[in-house]
Amino acid sequence: MTDDVRDIVLWALAAGICASLGWLARTYLWRRKLNRKQAFFGLPGNSECLLVVNREAGGDGAVHRHDVFALLEMSALIKDCGAHAQIVQHDSAQQGFGERTEFCLGGPASNRRMAAHLSSLLPGVKINTDPDPGPDRGAFQIGTERYRLDPGVAEYVLLARLTAGQDARPVFLFCGQRAITNQAASRYLARHHEKLARRHGRDTFCLLLKVVNSQAYGPDVVELVADVTKAAREPAPAVRTSHRATS
Repeated sequence: MTDDVRDIVLWALAAGICASLGWLARTYLWRRKLNRKQAFFGLPGNSECLLVVNREAGGDGAVHRHDVFALLEMSALIKDCGAHAQIVQHDSAQQGFGERTEFCLGGPASNRRMAAHLSSLLPGVKINTDPDPGPDRGAFQIGTERYRLDPGVAEYVLLARLTAGQDARPVFLFCGQRAITNQAASRYLARHHEKLARRHGRDTFCLLLKVVNSQAYGPDVVELVADVTKAAREPAPAVRTSHRATS
């Protein structure tokens, strides 16, 4: 074997080894990222989860188009985890908490299961479901603070990850004052789940988000108002109007 041939063979071997090491490193990083994502959502490969949908007001069981868009956001995340989703109506989801990962969509007025979750898991959250017009219609009370709805200008939504124990599957809540805020919360989760996983791990959290000027920007401009986990999990205090409330 001449020196030139030997150099070519050694170069080819080195290139092959480098390519293999690079592929192994990329595979390892991809696998680690996937494992973290599956752990955060409670969705190991080939597992099943529930998408619990509400009804559109006056729609006789219909689902609002913004809620459909929110379901599509969640479906993409579920598919990325290698899991499978079952879509059920809010009044048909009669099962325990923590058996399967659940994504529950809509406010308590249109989603009975959401109302049950809020009552049992987030007792510090009270939502005005009075259908009559008024300044507090749709308002959130979290602890001692009240957040009023200003349609198309300033709207609020709760994004929560709730667990009943270390081994229980989580329930994700998207509880907004309007359907477009549910979509905004689902999009926020899809964009920021890695940061949320680093911050909260597998623990319970409840975030209050504000959707800004949805009449112009749709569900895209979202601000994190506060982490309200502590206030939301404690029994609700006496009602009073907050100085931080919006009109």
